[in-house]
Amino acid sequence: MIKSKKTKEPQYSLLFDVRKKHGVSRFGLMANESWNQDPRRTLFTLARYKFVAKMLSGREDVLEVGCADAFGTRVVQQEVGNVTAVDFDPAFIEDAKTRLDALWPMTLFIHDLLNGPVPGKFDAAYCLDVLEHIDSADEDVFMRNLLDSLPPQAPVIIGMPSLESQEYASPQSKIGHVNCKSGKDFKQFLEKYFHNVFIFSMNDEVVHTGFFPMSHYLLGLCCSTYEELNSSINPRSCLGMPEDDLDKGIC
Repeated sequence: MIKSKKTKEPQYSLLFDVRKKHGVSRFGLMANESWNQDPRRTLFTLARYKFVAKMLSGREDVLEVGCADAFGTRVVQQEVGNVTAVDFDPAFIEDAKTRLDALWPMTLFIHDLLNGPVPGKFDAAYCLDVLEHIDSADEDVFMRNLLDSLPPQAPVIIGMPSLESQEYASPQSKIGHVNCKSGKDFKQFLEKYFHNVFIFSMNDEVVHTGFFPMSHYLLGLCCSTYEELNSSINPRSCLGMPEDDLDKGIC
């Protein structure tokens, strides 16, 4: 701990005031690994949270699914009313709870979305670096349970590494990445659930609308779910079907 309590330039006395008020913050379990192993990756991760924060600015009750150590969640907290952050891994939630700051309150608890919707109702949701860990056989259950806690008009942001990026992914990352998608497939997947889907690309910390196959990371900004999601027939699956089959309800 620094023993000195003042700096040569007086405007920096604020630094000691903040230390007294908040203490010295610690990295989360996952952020600590990236900061020590690959500091740039910490920046890239926080840039994704910055995108979410600006897109969801002004929302009152926001849900984060797959928060891991919730280190980046505070970036979103800065722009919204309340954040509920869940993860299926107890180790991450336990770590996040040890670092809770009373001046930056959030709700944290263990929840596996494949087992059911998150309790409560929210006006926006996001999940970053989660969908690629969900087996394709389970992705529909994942999405429907996510949307069950939201009104139809709520915005949803989903981020994942692109399929093309996996050529350059670390062996550690590849173990868990069982469902990466190309930009085109990602958009088509999200259009099963939403009327409006806008896909953004990321390379490093830069968000852009460039060529999907050259994008390392994909962000889907979605809104307006289909009312038909509660039925067995999804309108997107009926596109291109003969009219006779549509009349019969065969999709």
